[in-house]
Amino acid sequence: MNILIVEDDKDLCHAAAWQLRQEGHLVDCCHDGGDAVLYISQGIYDLILLDCMLPGEDGLHILRRIRAEGNLTPVIILSALGEVNDRVAGLNAGADDYLVKPFAYSELSARIASLFRRKNAFGNTSLSFGDLSLDCAENTLMRGDKKCALSQTEGDLMRLLLQAGGRTTDRTVLLHKVWGLDTSVENSNLDNYIYFLRKRLKTLNSRVSIVNRRGHGFHLDYKGE
Repeated sequence: MNILIVEDDKDLCHAAAWQLRQEGHLVDCCHDGGDAVLYISQGIYDLILLDCMLPGEDGLHILRRIRAEGNLTPVIILSALGEVNDRVAGLNAGADDYLVKPFAYSELSARIASLFRRKNAFGNTSLSFGDLSLDCAENTLMRGDKKCALSQTEGDLMRLLLQAGGRTTDRTVLLHKVWGLDTSVENSNLDNYIYFLRKRLKTLNSRVSIVNRRGHGFHLDYKGE
């Protein structure tokens, strides 16, 4: 999971980031409200951990803005403000959860797990396009009664292409969402995984193809019967 921590207490931010990385998450940190807006605008995060009191632009203002823009990325507020009115204000601004500082990391980890259990309970773990479907939980790509298992990276990349529903997804977005914002992975590595996925489609005899829109990115195309 790609997580953004927006927190001006750098020691807390880096400690939480270290713990999250130990659990296998990709984590980026920023310490200023203005920078946070730029990070969030990349559209690559699965979760945002957001402090309320930030230099540049306060957290609740950022939260209200992204919700008004239709950004539904889950947000957990991390704040030293723990009164009932503070928590209500955060939730009303669009937060999915509110955690008062100081907190134990085990509680943060449990809150994240709980949030995504709720999200998955109401979400669809299967994505479809044309004659293809992807079981996101099992990383299994299917066409009719044919199926093949994908690696985690292949599954993450295929999920993003399927979610786009035929629209072009920029190369940079694919790199950042699959490998992280600070990745040193090169475009050639993305091309390699696109090649692997095309071989999977051929194995399944799918009529879906992955199209390279030169200079932009990739999209799915379906040639029906």
